[in-house]
Amino acid sequence: MNENKILVGDVGGTHARFAVVDVSQVQPRIEERADIDSGGCDNLEDALKAYLAQAGAERPQSAAIAVAGPVTNGRVHLTNRGWDASEDNLRKFGFRRAFLINDFAALAFSVAALNPNDCHTIGPEQDGLPEEPITIVGAGTGFGVSCLARYRGRAVPIATEGGHMSFAPNGEAQTAVLRALAKRFPHVSIERVLSGPGLENLYGALEEIAGRKPKPLAAEEISRRAEAGDAACQAAQNMFCAIYGAVAGDFALAHGARGGVYIAGGIAAKIEQYLQRSDFRKSFEDKGRLSSYLKPIPTKLIIGEDAALIGAARASLEFQKGNRP
Repeated sequence: MNENKILVGDVGGTHARFAVVDVSQVQPRIEERADIDSGGCDNLEDALKAYLAQAGAERPQSAAIAVAGPVTNGRVHLTNRGWDASEDNLRKFGFRRAFLINDFAALAFSVAALNPNDCHTIGPEQDGLPEEPITIVGAGTGFGVSCLARYRGRAVPIATEGGHMSFAPNGEAQTAVLRALAKRFPHVSIERVLSGPGLENLYGALEEIAGRKPKPLAAEEISRRAEAGDAACQAAQNMFCAIYGAVAGDFALAHGARGGVYIAGGIAAKIEQYLQRSDFRKSFEDKGRLSSYLKPIPTKLIIGEDAALIGAARASLEFQKGNRP
């Protein structure tokens, strides 16, 4: 077994990505990366078995899997997939060390390893303050939130379930959407409007408010039609981007994230150009007396799919040192 390599994973509501990371270099190197078709898998262990069979590489001594759910005492229930997983079950594969970490906590760990080419700026170019906290938010199957708390040379990643906080509308149109969704859901969380299903919820609510019967459109189709000029889909995606910016600004205030806000998740990368010309940044800064606090904070889009894998590897190294996050 190789001490310098860690088997890593990034398992969310719709994806299961695995790789081996070589941590012997200053810049970790990803090897044997594979996306597993997890539709036919009953649990994380099945997905990992499929990866190991496909990769056929020497098995490292350590495994670190980033998962979309709250990890407690080495166990997790994946929020938007229904799988249960544990570090004990991972060790049954023969790993000497096995580590589960929330996927957005892993993203927080990855920030220090990101290159300038790994991010695109949304809005104006800002430097941010290097020793101040960082916020990571991201809409995908759900809505993830984490924070990298930084203070005088120390950095601690903090996983949260911020996506399940209550949606706070801004303006009459968003308030009308909240009223419409409150008829369907006992609690209208941020995730109900900022996620793939959330975009579908916005589209459906806006169509109902306009007195029209919504078409059965998936999130990707709504985005495609919005880019093509469909007015109803544009209205939904415009609101999605505005809410996204407002929520990112809320968490920047909550975390004191003067080091920057990083945007992850699959949706933003797919609609990057739309996001750039939307009200995202305007809504991010629109915080009344505290707008001046938000203006210097950079908002950066993490591109690519490997950040959580690198973050999981970095977290595993800290765990091995005894600094369990």
